[in-house]
Amino acid sequence: MVDVSIIIPTFNRLWGLPQAVESCFSADCSAEVIVIDDGSADGTWDWLQKRKDVVSIRTANWGKCWAVAAGMAVARGDYVRFLDSDDWLEPGANAEQVRLAHETEADVVVAGYTDFFEDSQRLAPHPWVDCDDFVAQQFGEVPFSHYSAFLFRRSFVQDVPHRPEFALRDDRMFMLEVAVRHPRLAVYGKSAFVHRHHSRGRLQKTSGFRRTLADWTNIEVYRKAIALLEAKGEVSPRQRRAAVSYIWPVIRNLAKTQLDEAAAAADWSAKVDPAFVPAVRAPILLGYRWLGFRATERLIRLWALFRKPPPTGPSS
Repeated sequence: MVDVSIIIPTFNRLWGLPQAVESCFSADCSAEVIVIDDGSADGTWDWLQKRKDVVSIRTANWGKCWAVAAGMAVARGDYVRFLDSDDWLEPGANAEQVRLAHETEADVVVAGYTDFFEDSQRLAPHPWVDCDDFVAQQFGEVPFSHYSAFLFRRSFVQDVPHRPEFALRDDRMFMLEVAVRHPRLAVYGKSAFVHRHHSRGRLQKTSGFRRTLADWTNIEVYRKAIALLEAKGEVSPRQRRAAVSYIWPVIRNLAKTQLDEAAAAADWSAKVDPAFVPAVRAPILLGYRWLGFRATERLIRLWALFRKPPPTGPSS
């Protein structure tokens, strides 16, 4: 019997993988560690072959979503969790969350997490925030923690994939799909895992086109989740407000580079929650009301250019 399967996709991150793997084992919990080497070229596969306590799978660099699918296909645990190869689990988290899951028959055991900033060695804890509406929480009404801190009943999420079309926000789409299924929850009151921030670059820290794509993908995730709820006739005014409040700054950020897409998203958000009032300065709010989103954002960009000081050259 396997209590929990931990699925770890990795690509060229051997430097962090040993710590991630070691953190998954404890004497009081039967853990199956599944590492999917997604085309690494840094010795990861050779290292994995020496680990007889790890299920190792090699994929051809198709990305995280396909790697996770490969891990789920072989997982045997009653419960499953997902972990990046440069993060790690807190001591005792697996065992305690499994115990809670069995005691409460929970579908999802939620928890807080801790940020670790590598440059400064600083730890920043994020305790779990209780909320009486799990869907609204996952939309962003209150902090929704991090899904790597959660333990999932494998049978409950077996048919909830990490979707490649939302690849830059696949974990958010996954959590929203889980939430709309109304899982039975249990709360582990401590931090369950540590999320590393470092200077080597992560998907979350993007710029240029990838930043634009991440914003657009985030909006599409929220569109899809609202549509899922509307199809079931279950979306509440509270959930509508939470979704629009969270995604509005993302829409405005997208407007800096893709005004047409942002304007379409703004129109969609107005239909989701017609009573929503953006937290912006009064002149901008008036502009939205009288000129519309597109014209107002264009004027904001022009005004920023007008106010920009001229470049200073070398003194003569």
